[in-house]
Formats: sequence, C-alpha cells, structure tokens
Amino acid sequence: MAQLVSKVPQLASKLAADAKPMFETFMKYAKVELSPPTPADIPQIRAGIGRLVSAAKNGNWKNTTVKEGFVNTLIGIEVLCWFYVGECIGKRHLVGYDV
Repeated sequence: MAQLVSKVPQLASKLAADAKPMFETFMKYAKVELSPPTPADIPQIRAGIGRLVSAAKNGNWKNTTVKEGFVNTLIGIEVLCWFYVGECIGKRHLVGYDV
C-alpha cells in the first residue's frame, strides 16, 4: 500500500503530460465549433435554409442513398432523445409535471 501511495504523484504527472496534447486539440476545435454564430454568419445560415427548403420542394431527398438515410435517421433520433432528456431535466420528473 505504501508503494502505491508513493507512486501517485509520479502517475499523476504522467497522466497530466499524456493528457495535455489531447486537451490542447480539444480546445482548438472547441473554440471554433462551440462558439455561437456571429452576425456575419447570418447570411450563410439564411442561404443554407433556402437550399434546404428548395431541395425539399424539388424532391432531392428521394435521391439519398441508404447509408445517408440511415445516418439522417440516427441524427433525428438523437435530436429527439436530447429533446426528451431536456424535458425531463426541465420538469424534474420522468413522467408528468409536479403541480
């Protein structure tokens, strides 16, 4: 037991040294991907929504492959699950509201 306790600082420093490059990579992508949209992004967002609406009207969704359809279905299920989790957190109950 004493040997294990004596190795804790050495293991902690090794863990910190190993985790530092991964954390720096995470922070690099987090600064870009997790930042809210700026006013300069609004025209791009509008154009993307316009392309989505026109693709839906033209029937381009019929030309998706099975793989793309499966991935889109999984993304839709994920969004619904996160919505449900958010509702449960907001209600503070799994079923119904506490009146």
